[in-house]
Amino acid sequence: MPASLRTLIAGWRKAVAIRVALAVAFVRWAVILVPMAALVGSLCAAFLWSLDVATNARFAHPWLLFLLPFGGFSIGWLYHRLGRSVEGGNNLIVDQIHEPGGGVPLRMAPLIFLGTVVTHLFGGSAGREGTAVQLGGSLASAIGRKAGLDPAGTRIVLMAGVAAGFGAVFGTPIAGAVFALEVLAIGRVEYAALIPCLLAAVVGDWACQAWGIHHSLFRIAYLAEATGPIALDPVLLAKAALAGIAFGLAALVFAEANHLLGGWLKRLIPYGPLRPVVGGFAVIGLVYALGTRDYLGLGVTAPDAGSLSIASFFGPEVHPWSWAWKILFTVVTLASGFKGGEVTPLFFIGAALGNALGGLMGAPLDLMAALGFVAVFAGAANTPLACTLMGIELFGATHGVAMAIACFAAYACSGHHGIYLSQRIAVPKGGAIEPGSTLREARTRR
Repeated sequence: MPASLRTLIAGWRKAVAIRVALAVAFVRWAVILVPMAALVGSLCAAFLWSLDVATNARFAHPWLLFLLPFGGFSIGWLYHRLGRSVEGGNNLIVDQIHEPGGGVPLRMAPLIFLGTVVTHLFGGSAGREGTAVQLGGSLASAIGRKAGLDPAGTRIVLMAGVAAGFGAVFGTPIAGAVFALEVLAIGRVEYAALIPCLLAAVVGDWACQAWGIHHSLFRIAYLAEATGPIALDPVLLAKAALAGIAFGLAALVFAEANHLLGGWLKRLIPYGPLRPVVGGFAVIGLVYALGTRDYLGLGVTAPDAGSLSIASFFGPEVHPWSWAWKILFTVVTLASGFKGGEVTPLFFIGAALGNALGGLMGAPLDLMAALGFVAVFAGAANTPLACTLMGIELFGATHGVAMAIACFAAYACSGHHGIYLSQRIAVPKGGAIEPGSTLREARTRR
């Protein structure tokens, strides 16, 4: 047999072997990830249903607000007795993905589920992404241990768990997959887990919707009736960039206020269960000082037509300061120890700030609200790519360029600040920051 033919056959055999190995690996991961993601999606469905029940109960019984300090004490006591190992929340999951060690305790799932529902039942201003991510991370860690995965496999299954939880709770599987890849390190995307994360996010979202869960829909009326390619408006894109700067600064203020108040309360009140008691009384005081309950809870729905929700900021009225009040309510709630997440309040803050800027700039209110919806989150989580994709999934691709501009401007202007202090800095945004350090270390040096 000629040498050239033998070389050709050897190359063909090698190519076939590689493809067979890839197919086997895909099947192996599918066997692990599909049931895990379906379970995470189902738990997210139960969680979202529970939040709806808790929110409707609070709307029907306004007096529940006065039990917020007692609910806060119960959450604090539960974590003090049973949850000290999982108090790190999302940061614990990020740490375990970077350096797999003892894993994420399975008790994180029931504790964060219960803590978040209690927070919302009594009126705390918190979100739901933290709960979904922690549900996904704790279950993925348990499944990884059962499957006997090595550290590299554990990293992938944890990232897939995050993707499944995020994709299921918001109904955005593409953004969920990219978020899990992007949130670990600023300026770097972990492509090694791309297919597992996408598979988990899609299955998680499908499982959640299979239980009859429907996500809130927001519509941008501006250019909604246009057909065919739309010419880019340079003036409007410039306004999106300017708004992106404001969105990034708002994200910075939110993150730093949360960390500062949380650290101050820990020093002032060493006994953990008492901190949410103080926070609960503070939230009640804010409600009566402002004379409104519009800034309690998720902010996705409202008890009546006269109350504010995220949809209110898509027009036609301008609300100049709602974004600032929501920052205050949410920071007091989360920094004092109530459970939930930051992202849905960030949607509210961003949409409200976009609404205010739209009125100031003479730009379409619904478009500016949508830009703020995703861009403040992009700045706070340092995930501009995931947030751009989320905007496209939620609002359509018509304004995709404006969303990308706003998200990346917010990301640049939020600096080395963020809601996840365990994020590592792979590519610094500027300044004398050592690559590989965490946001926590950068914040300590400041």
